[in-house]
Amino acid sequence: MNEGSPTAEMLRASALDLVVDLGATMAMWAADRLVQIDLMRQEYLADAEAAGRRLTDVVLRGLRLELAAAMRVSEHDAGTMITRAEALVHRYPQALDSLQTARITEKHADVLVAGLDELEPELRERLQGRVIAMAEQQPVGQFRRSLRALVEQTRVVTLSDRHEAALAARRVHVEAVADGMAWTHLYGPLVEAHAAFGRLTQMAKVISGHEEETRTLDQIRADVMGDLLIEGTTGERPDQGRGIRATVVVTVPALALLEEDDAAVAARGNEPATVEGLGPIPIERARELCGGDAAWMRVLTHAESGMILSVGRTRYRPPPELRRLVTWRADRCMGPGCGMPASRCDVDHTIAWEDGGATGMENLAPLCRGHHMVKHYGGWKLRQIPGSGGAVEWVSPAGRRYAVGPERRVPVFSVTGSPASGHGDAPF
Repeated sequence: MNEGSPTAEMLRASALDLVVDLGATMAMWAADRLVQIDLMRQEYLADAEAAGRRLTDVVLRGLRLELAAAMRVSEHDAGTMITRAEALVHRYPQALDSLQTARITEKHADVLVAGLDELEPELRERLQGRVIAMAEQQPVGQFRRSLRALVEQTRVVTLSDRHEAALAARRVHVEAVADGMAWTHLYGPLVEAHAAFGRLTQMAKVISGHEEETRTLDQIRADVMGDLLIEGTTGERPDQGRGIRATVVVTVPALALLEEDDAAVAARGNEPATVEGLGPIPIERARELCGGDAAWMRVLTHAESGMILSVGRTRYRPPPELRRLVTWRADRCMGPGCGMPASRCDVDHTIAWEDGGATGMENLAPLCRGHHMVKHYGGWKLRQIPGSGGAVEWVSPAGRRYAVGPERRVPVFSVTGSPASGHGDAPF
């Protein structure tokens, strides 16, 4: 059969439709299973109460053991199912309905329960509808990030206090595992940890470019970390590691810098300060970063003019300012469901340069190396959706369409009138 024939494409699309239908059926079955598990939980508790016994963990431990033995899973997994079932049936019935009708997957339901359960009951009730709408529209990875950002934004008033309490518990410990290996765990501030990993990655990429290098990026990253902690250099090729410093993109609403604390930021309705790919940080920490080392890239989300949005067909490589703006806007790889930070992606021309594509905001998007390869060699087609502010539509070989939106929008400046027209001056 000719691979490029309509028949082959129809068979491919038919197979994908079947996979999607089976996934929907599995979601419905998962919802029914959770309902039955919660019925069992209520029966166990009712029997214990009728017998005059106090409702203790022993009752639920018996249910966990029963489920684990019958389903041949661990008691931990059985306990997770019981917790999830109780949450969806009693606290988030709208989410259970979405799962029963296959508008979300079981994984979406897990993320939703874990995220909303962090909040106080009144906040859960207020956000539930919005969170479910996000779950029905977004892939699991993007939904997890969106929900985490929403939860942190909702709790921005207490962010500084919670960060200070957590900071007091920072520590390092080593966990021995098999075959003479171990994990080194560092529990510390999120920004610094992210910056350290970014520096290790940059150094590892430089070293991996050597012709004689045979190690994987993960192996080099681990070796560099060990060398730096023990010897203070990068081992075999110390010169290649020099001059590389940690970088982190911190986005702060300009007006938020004028506030004294997170409570004042929330009171004025300002967005919290965020770190690329990680989420909100206390405003005190953001103010410190914005006034500190030049290695930190600062982006103020106040309206500013003069930004470079396009250089058209005059040059292939985007200038540094444009590249930063493209990666800042997207925050992540623009592949469906991808979580790779944009700073570690290729800035790709959606319409290839050789096909007449321009070097501008309307034709640039960050893609991780894997999605970049899929775009060029996997039979997928991409286009930026006009007027969307950077959303990219992916068209699969089977003809399915997936829209991926950027995390942020770039301010658009327009002249609303002039003194001569009687409509007043432009706002900026």
